[in-house]
Amino acid sequence: MTSHKNPDLPIQKLLFLLDLGFDTEIPEIKKAIDQMLLHKDENGVFQSMTNVPKHFGGTGQDVFSWCLCDAPLLLLALYKTGADYNKLIKPGIDYLISLCRSNGFPCAVSEELGKFRGPGRKDDCCPYATLIMADLLSYIPEYKDSPTALTAVNSLLDLWENSNEQHPYMFFMGTDFRKLKAPSCWYDLLSVAGTLSKYNFTHQDPRFLEMMKVIRSKQNEEGLFIAESAYLKMKDWDFGQKKIPSTYLTYLCYMIFERLEQTK
Repeated sequence: MTSHKNPDLPIQKLLFLLDLGFDTEIPEIKKAIDQMLLHKDENGVFQSMTNVPKHFGGTGQDVFSWCLCDAPLLLLALYKTGADYNKLIKPGIDYLISLCRSNGFPCAVSEELGKFRGPGRKDDCCPYATLIMADLLSYIPEYKDSPTALTAVNSLLDLWENSNEQHPYMFFMGTDFRKLKAPSCWYDLLSVAGTLSKYNFTHQDPRFLEMMKVIRSKQNEEGLFIAESAYLKMKDWDFGQKKIPSTYLTYLCYMIFERLEQTK
């Protein structure tokens, strides 16, 4: 793993396929899950192959380890493929939850990565880690209404409200953040709004409604959405085109709209 902002990462590809409805009946997906299960630390957190250079505080070696900006994704993939919750998923979630602070989740890594920390103040939350932890917890019945989930969600809403002043770990909510982009694999408007929409109590929050107003303003006369930004590696998909409507991007937006309709 070199950068988390990459739809070509194996875990991002896996989650994309799972969201499209594929499962472990596909041999390649089953193989990916089996490989994932081979690398877990004593806290129950699953690991990825990572190399953090020495000048960033790492060891400079390829090592199985985890960051709080990737570990929740592995647990989510296991949950979506029906892995044994109590045996394989809950221990890791419980440990990651223990890292939560009053302002969200920090930039945290396993001991294998040494003193690595992202470019920000130690006491700040990591917006992306907070986002993917909020998303993970939204799927888990025992945690969806927990104080930890509430803290993560409110942290994201606060970051939106104070987006002109607060940019922890250089995560901005400016012009680029507000461009519609798919798939939802990074810190952007659609990813944040999609996660927040899974929590019913946000549906009347003025900060969330402001996000929705921005998204709806981008809908064309036919009710479709066009990607405003695209990952170069996804240029052959309809959401990799910035001049024609994208059915997949439109689907992601309508999934959010549907959640809002269910609580009216």
